[in-house]
Amino acid sequence: MSNVASCTEAFRIESSDTCLSILPLSHALERTGGYYASLSKGVTIAYAENFNAVGENLREVRPTFIISVPRFFEKLYERVNDQVSRGSGAQKKLFAWALRAGVAHTREIVEKRHTPATMLRRCVADALVLKKVRARTGGRLRFCVSGGAPLSREIAEFFWAVGIPLLEGYGTTEGSPALSLNTLDAFKIGSVGRPLPQVEIRIADDGEILARGPNIMQGYFKRPDLTAEVIRGGWYHTGDIGHVDADGFLVITDRKKDLIVTSGGKNVAPQLIERVLKTSEFISEVLILGDKRRFISAIIVPNFQKLEQFADAAGIEYGRREELVRDPAVIKKFENEVKTKCEQLAGFERVRKFVLRDRPFTVEDGDLTPTLKVKRRVVEKKHAKDIDALYTD
Repeated sequence: MSNVASCTEAFRIESSDTCLSILPLSHALERTGGYYASLSKGVTIAYAENFNAVGENLREVRPTFIISVPRFFEKLYERVNDQVSRGSGAQKKLFAWALRAGVAHTREIVEKRHTPATMLRRCVADALVLKKVRARTGGRLRFCVSGGAPLSREIAEFFWAVGIPLLEGYGTTEGSPALSLNTLDAFKIGSVGRPLPQVEIRIADDGEILARGPNIMQGYFKRPDLTAEVIRGGWYHTGDIGHVDADGFLVITDRKKDLIVTSGGKNVAPQLIERVLKTSEFISEVLILGDKRRFISAIIVPNFQKLEQFADAAGIEYGRREELVRDPAVIKKFENEVKTKCEQLAGFERVRKFVLRDRPFTVEDGDLTPTLKVKRRVVEKKHAKDIDALYTD
């Protein structure tokens, strides 16, 4: 109930709102934010038919808010970019200009300043381009909430730029689930917001995020041993690494158990690199590897729609995707994509080799959890031979 009260207040949820429910109802974020919080205010809840039908459902239901995981917002972003890529050169330039105007306006909002020239450009950009993007989501979205996994800065800035506030939060099932939230009144892109009113956050000496409050579980069912591992001295040990900035916003670095330590002794946060690589329009999913290895490598799932367009334009002949991902020209294309995206990273964080996967990660194949998180150990086991081959030279 403390989570419900915080969410409804932070997002100003009212009975006039309509929520499009996308996540599984067993997901803690959906259970509290999309279900309990909505019911407490008499919100209309519409249930998406399935993940693939969400685009159509958005236009049909015209929701005022959505709560989902980053993968959903990445898909919307990819869809818009794909449509833009099919336009004329002038249309592409106009869209890029409008997006820059939107980003500049958003940054001024964060900095609490308003430049007339920036506001004017944003108004023109909205009239010519941005309102058309919003129309594809039903045209009524007041805000969206992203949680359950890290959200890339590029995706967040895109939604804010087009006029859809995308607010990232942080929590765990054990926290019911929210621990911190960006709100409509206080947000910082790149952070997961400030702690909820009744939640205390502390950073341990090793960087682990600790929390306590009325929302923290009493313990794991019939597992006092596991409970004792994560609740110590009244503080819940989240297993996540992060820090609180000078303005009180929490920034997540990585999962403590997912941190990679190379054979050279370098600590590498895989989720940071994954977020960087997924900003490529050719990369749909990526899994970073390299624990106890000489260098960082990756398993990459291409954006097959973009890849097949590239292959057709380049005259690459292929029958199956298995053949496509092994084509030398395709491999070269991804080498360039990876190299370009990794330039912003430290030398020891850069991906030196990779495996191109010929099919997406799916829940049905056991690669993803029901909440669309990659099962790292499962995927690594499936590709054990390919991974070993990367390090044999």
